[in-house]
Amino acid sequence: MIATTPKPPYYAVIFTNTLSENTAGYEEMANRMVELAEQQPGFLGMESVRDGVGITVSYWQSLDAIKSWKQHVEHLNAQQLGRDKWYNAFTTRIAKVEREYSL
Repeated sequence: MIATTPKPPYYAVIFTNTLSENTAGYEEMANRMVELAEQQPGFLGMESVRDGVGITVSYWQSLDAIKSWKQHVEHLNAQQLGRDKWYNAFTTRIAKVEREYSL
């Protein structure tokens, strides 16, 4: 589903990853992170796809909202499990959305 976002500017966190072979517990944690992110102040929406490479884009009102999400205790735990167990590689990019258009 394509996220409905407000008029720019706002921010996008682009998380790109490849999974390891040890994915036990990953799906449950990913679902919990979506549920938790949706409850965070400043969260605007999310889009995600996996076809070999996983790409999740979450949208936020501000850099402060992104920082708060990154430091959330459950999210910190998920990040550590990702580094230790679930991901072969990942990159996180933060971008300011200045313009958008849709069909």
